[in-house]
Amino acid sequence: MSTLVTIDLDGRAVEAEAGRPLGALLHRELNAVLRHTAKDGAPRGVFCGMGVCFDCLVRVDGREGVRACVTPIRAGMRVETVRS
Repeated sequence: MSTLVTIDLDGRAVEAEAGRPLGALLHRELNAVLRHTAKDGAPRGVFCGMGVCFDCLVRVDGREGVRACVTPIRAGMRVETVRS
């Protein structure tokens, strides 16, 4: 049985299953676009899904550069995407 928790995602409360990958939730909630490249504004989201690339970087609890695809969801986490 999964445990539902609430996290803050870009300023709004979102329910999610504790322990599941944050990247999966972000894909569901944000249609996979987490940020845009500085050079040409290309959209980026979950690409490899296993922590090798840098396309799913988000800010978690004020810490920059967190790979969403390998970060487990936990109650009360504050997630900020860098969407433009």
